[in-house]
Amino acid sequence: MTVTLSDEARRLIAAFEDATDATAVDCVVDDERERVVFVVKAGEMPQAIGRGGERVQGLEERLGRDVELVEDAPSAEAFVAHALSPAAVYNVTISENDDTVAYAEVAHEDRGVAIGEAGRNIEMAKALAKRHFDVDDIQLT
Repeated sequence: MTVTLSDEARRLIAAFEDATDATAVDCVVDDERERVVFVVKAGEMPQAIGRGGERVQGLEERLGRDVELVEDAPSAEAFVAHALSPAAVYNVTISENDDTVAYAEVAHEDRGVAIGEAGRNIEMAKALAKRHFDVDDIQLT
């Protein structure tokens, strides 16, 4: 699926790549929650985070916003699991009936983490899954 980036997103990706030496394949600006979410090329997450989170922290200071990272994946199932991280996701099943729905089996004690405060985590996971794999909804099981 092709993702279209705004000029602001392209500038933020350039800043991300300059600060981390990792590759970002997507960027979503969430002005409402003063955060930027980067989708990091698969396998480059440790490089993006840095030792003790130093690269992410430096980028947050540079941008003046919270920075969140999601690791890219080759399948919708793996991508949804990454998007719900740090919640423990045991299994993701994709159902394609009228809509494409990802059913994510999340540890009971991690449901709150997967949802996030006021739904911030699951809503971003849904938006990213829609952008990258045309998944219409994510349901926690």
